[in-house]
Amino acid sequence: MSTPRKRPRQQRSQATWAAILDAATQLFQRLGYAGTTTNRVAELAGVSIGSLYQYFPDKDALLLALAERHIFDAATQISAVFASLEREQPGLDETLSQLIDAAVALHENDPATHQLLFDQAPRSPETQQYLRRLELLLASAVAPHLQRLGCGGDTPMVRALLLVQGLDAQIHGALLAPPAGVERQQVIDELKRMWRASLAI
Repeated sequence: MSTPRKRPRQQRSQATWAAILDAATQLFQRLGYAGTTTNRVAELAGVSIGSLYQYFPDKDALLLALAERHIFDAATQISAVFASLEREQPGLDETLSQLIDAAVALHENDPATHQLLFDQAPRSPETQQYLRRLELLLASAVAPHLQRLGCGGDTPMVRALLLVQGLDAQIHGALLAPPAGVERQQVIDELKRMWRASLAI
């Protein structure tokens, strides 16, 4: 998979980079991966195709840059939650509640981009690497809290990684596409009950 050629440093270049990525996001969501072309992206972004190619050699590089931005935004959002947990040191119920609410927010803040990156577009090794990096980052932040609460077991990092991966799969599968007649909050409440029972000492 191609990667972006260079990162912008000047303010004007950063604005061009952002406009191209915003246009790519709109087109990927509207036309799908196959229907999106770099020419369409450049046109929608209001830049020449040459300007686009200064940064992105093809649409795979655009997709990778979108994954990077999506994961960076996710890490930024959830860092505030971990800061709160570190400061307040709540019990298991409240810790799980905050973690699950944060995970839900990550999926619901930009579901179209999340679906594009992880369902619709080809899952490249580079995208897989970024997803894995985010999982490990989150697990390394969760593990100390499991230890603090006495529910980390012999391998708290493994348990934390299972929690992170499990929540991602469950939210993605059940919350974003719930069974008929099931409300959003019911799914969230069940997630909290299930993980509380799983981790309870």
